[in-house]
Amino acid sequence: MSEAEAETIEPGLDVTVLLAVLEAGDSDARMALTRQIAAHLADTATPNLEREQIAPVLLKLAADEDREVRLVLNEELVSIETLPADVLFAVIADEDDLALPFLSVTPALSKAHMLAILRVGDEARQIAVAGRADLTQEAKTYILKNSPPLIVAEMLRNPTLSFTVDEYRTVYARLPNAAPVIETLLEQPNLPPDIRITEARRTAGRMRQLMAERGWIAANDGGEAIADAEETTILRIIIDAPEDILADTMEFLSSKNLLTPALLLRAAAVGEIGVIEGVIAHLAGYSLERTREFLFRRGASGVRSLLNKAGLPVVCLGIVQAACDVTREAATEGLLPMSQEAFGRRLLEALMTRYEYLSASERNRQIEYVGRYAEDRVRKIANRLRVDLQRAA
Repeated sequence: MSEAEAETIEPGLDVTVLLAVLEAGDSDARMALTRQIAAHLADTATPNLEREQIAPVLLKLAADEDREVRLVLNEELVSIETLPADVLFAVIADEDDLALPFLSVTPALSKAHMLAILRVGDEARQIAVAGRADLTQEAKTYILKNSPPLIVAEMLRNPTLSFTVDEYRTVYARLPNAAPVIETLLEQPNLPPDIRITEARRTAGRMRQLMAERGWIAANDGGEAIADAEETTILRIIIDAPEDILADTMEFLSSKNLLTPALLLRAAAVGEIGVIEGVIAHLAGYSLERTREFLFRRGASGVRSLLNKAGLPVVCLGIVQAACDVTREAATEGLLPMSQEAFGRRLLEALMTRYEYLSASERNRQIEYVGRYAEDRVRKIANRLRVDLQRAA
């Protein structure tokens, strides 16, 4: 052999034998070949040159007319950390039931591969990428800012991911009317309260519009029912808000003029003292510690002073003081936490038997608040009491 001829012989594997098996071998032979090649690729000692030489064989296997051969190829390659890009995309381009399980878990999918699929892949493959446990930050950011609703919703459901407040707000600002996204957002336990509140108000607004257009029930009754549901939802959002973001939540509510006397009365009727403290502290410009001092240690004069400082009407005085008194006494007796029904019953008892400064008409008004905002069974008791008081008068 001449020196020139020796130089033309490529080092590495002789793939002609492998190609011959592809051409002449039956399905069993091709599947056996697939397993042998995959084992060679999985060996970390395999040189890069040999990996490149194997690639054309793998491409032919990825296009094999026998589905079973392609299935074996997928199963053998799915755990290999490094694959040639053209081989990877050939496998991903197969029938969905073969390709998607592979795409969901293959460790060979790089940051660049993920972004390429998110940009040009079909919906099913984008969803598979969005659900991956190793979704990169670059892919995550791309989905947040560019992907259609179904892809975004799939990523939000990915249990391995966490999202920042800004990321949630980016999604909500971009896709406020995409039902799959909104439903999934509202399922997130750490969704910022301002998004929940905004969505509650938007939902209430849509309901009002529908009722007006279709005349489902009388406008007054419908409007009252929707307002009641909206306030109840907002109250629940405040209750569930972590204490470290309570001040921000109050600031947002204040900016939307939602820190209303009705919200305060509703919180008092069901014993949500934390909400009472937060609302009054924000409106009065006091710390929570100072607000608690006025509410729990200075009696009616302290509560009255706070309400005045917060710009809240004096009609809130009776029920707010009663709520604070019941809470303080229940804490002393070791009865906290207390159910809304149990709290409401004790609240009614306090309003009926204490607070000499309340006139008969004002006492009746405080009980009316309980009849409107308290737990259902307590509402019925309060409304019966109010009727009896009116008859007695």
